[in-house]
Amino acid sequence: MAELQYPIGQEEDMPVTEDNLKEWIENLVELPQKLKEAVAGLSDEQLNTPYRPDGWSVKQVVHHVADSHMNSYIRCRLALTERNPTITPYEETLWAEMIDASLMPVAPSLQILEGLHARWTSLLHSLSLEDYQRTFYHPGTQKTLTIGECVRLYSWHSLHHTAHITSLRGRMNW
Repeated sequence: MAELQYPIGQEEDMPVTEDNLKEWIENLVELPQKLKEAVAGLSDEQLNTPYRPDGWSVKQVVHHVADSHMNSYIRCRLALTERNPTITPYEETLWAEMIDASLMPVAPSLQILEGLHARWTSLLHSLSLEDYQRTFYHPGTQKTLTIGECVRLYSWHSLHHTAHITSLRGRMNW
């Protein structure tokens, strides 16, 4: 079951270095296209298939990625413009159950991700190593995160959820 939940493994605590940042940002650059390719040609029935038992449907995964990455982008902008702001967490499970995440086609979220990642990665490319040390506080996890750590997490998040879909496709021979 763990391999279905974490098809690429859990996020690793890697240092925030220039080389790692380049790789992580490149993963963010590539996400919109890779996610689009992952769902290309899937029928409504396939899009409504959970990627694992008791997991979200493919459709919910795509909408979740858009929701989550919008929140992360805003958190990065807050950290760049405020001193260690406290961000507002959200209940991702409840968001995934909302009508727009459970019933709507995936196209709007894929469009959001395309525009969002264009802006987000442009911003990230403009930052200095010092900027990546700016922080925000997450009251849900009770942790202070740097922008660099956030980029690492969302690079992994991009690969993680794309792998949910591509591994399901492989298992189902779609």
